[in-house]
Amino acid sequence: MRQYEPDLTPPWKKQAPAPEVPAEPDLVVEEVATGFCGAVVRCEAGTVTLEDRFGKHRVFPLVPRGFLLEGRTVTLVRPRGAAPVRPSRTASGSVAVPGARARVARAGRIYVEGRHDAELVEKVWGDDLRVEGVVVEYLEGVDDLPAVVRDFRPGPDARLGVLVDHLVPGSKESRIAASVTDPHVLVVGHPYVDVWQAVKPSALGIPAWPSVPRGQDWKTGVCRALGWPAGDTGAAWRRVLAAVHSYKDLEPELLGRVEHLIDWVTGPA
Repeated sequence: MRQYEPDLTPPWKKQAPAPEVPAEPDLVVEEVATGFCGAVVRCEAGTVTLEDRFGKHRVFPLVPRGFLLEGRTVTLVRPRGAAPVRPSRTASGSVAVPGARARVARAGRIYVEGRHDAELVEKVWGDDLRVEGVVVEYLEGVDDLPAVVRDFRPGPDARLGVLVDHLVPGSKESRIAASVTDPHVLVVGHPYVDVWQAVKPSALGIPAWPSVPRGQDWKTGVCRALGWPAGDTGAAWRRVLAAVHSYKDLEPELLGRVEHLIDWVTGPA
């Protein structure tokens, strides 16, 4: 009896095997199915993470003939004998220091107004702050600022940096900030009612942050306008924070202020 091959595809229709290419850091490829083009930032068992020129991350399976490299179909594979590929830069855009240990905490501190502010700063600047030994703490409210400065006792080797929400001329926040005159304290702020607004709308897939009438709770009003559960602003914040992957997802008005504070606390006495 004649034996037949299990694969009956004609030879001229079979695809030739694609060359295997290690998914090394910063290798730029295009995913065949979606056309997403980006650089390799992470490679783990079975998946690779790409970052496009806008800072957006996408995770794709490592499948045969799944990517284009310089227009040529290839099969990405995990680098042999290598640990998972890590980003060459931190979320803040600084050059990453592989294997760096956290520095012993400095006497200086950065205070931010609110827990959400602290969580956002940690997510984007956390690696940098640990290398520099800078601890971030949060104010319950800007009204507490004079007492915090008094209790902290800042000095040349213990500078204090403070980030305040809605620091605009004529506001309560600006009057309280102006009352702090210690030369070893730097108070800066962003113009947003809440730090949520410092996240670019594009990162969340919305055209703009909603306008909330005065007299209404801003976070509740935003949730209602966006169709999010208005009674759970904590869940809404987790949604906002999850959309932030790097400094590219934040507005310049916040980026500059935080970088200024880090320079202030770590600068020479």
